Amino acid sequence: MEQEKVLKVTLLGFILTFAGSILFSTKAIAVKLAFRHTEMNGLTLLALRMFFSLPFYIVAAYIASNKKDAAPITSKQWTSIIILGLFGYYLSSLFDFLGLQYISAGLERLILFLYPSFAVLINALIFKQHITQIQKIALLLTYAGIAWAFWGELRVDVNNPNFLWGSILIFLCSVTFAVYLVGSGKLIPQVGASRFTAYAMLAATVGIFLHFLLSEKISAIDISGSHIWYGIYLALVATVLPTFMIAAGMKQIGSNNVAIISSIGPVSTILQAHFILDEPLFWAQWGGTALVVAGVLLTAGKSGKNLHQK
Repeated sequence: MEQEKVLKVTLLGFILTFAGSILFSTKAIAVKLAFRHTEMNGLTLLALRMFFSLPFYIVAAYIASNKKDAAPITSKQWTSIIILGLFGYYLSSLFDFLGLQYISAGLERLILFLYPSFAVLINALIFKQHITQIQKIALLLTYAGIAWAFWGELRVDVNNPNFLWGSILIFLCSVTFAVYLVGSGKLIPQVGASRFTAYAMLAATVGIFLHFLLSEKISAIDISGSHIWYGIYLALVATVLPTFMIAAGMKQIGSNNVAIISSIGPVSTILQAHFILDEPLFWAQWGGTALVVAGVLLTAGKSGKNLHQK
């Protein structure tokens, strides 16, 4: 009887994690569709996403701050939370949305999926953590996979003058998100996961809103119903809902299994990009994806750390 109960919990955890990863993978598709069917730029779309996500971050911050066992946050910790929030969800998301204006959704997801390997390198260079032999193999696999897919994409997308610039922007997105992950690993044990995430996201939201207000002429922006629906979808379906699903899945099946299951993300994005956006499928893309996923599994799965989603 106990065996059946364990199996049921594991199945629930798998479904939550798998579905959450698929929902996360729809972000790039929704962004590309918004660019295709509206006149919105990346910053406006990102601001809409954060606007509709904001109520959930406020509620999460309120709940986290009113927990009886919550220790006071020092000024140094506040500074670190704000800086990491700006890196992880302001700069990183901005680079992501701007880069998606120039490259395919499939390539975006592959380059972005380098962030676990960047986190390993940051820990090694700054915090002097030893890189194991398995991690070295993982790094080799991930970078070889990106090079293979990039070469194939370059041959397919030969008429795109902004291909390199878009790739650089997504690369910066991956690096800044890795900084956020490394920093969160240091701060979460001190302030708690719920408080850190809520406050960091609020800091990022403020940064995005200020950037939007300073960069865009509000009176000239024409936001219609379709713009709003894209913002709602990105906020709720591609961000808030899968975040809770992944968190619930982790409680059921653990971080190692979450790391493995969430590797479906790049494959899901590539398939959706083909059937929804009519992006081409080619062997270099699939070969590169296989190498990147293998490298990520070695990097994150073996270490027992979950793959945060972007």
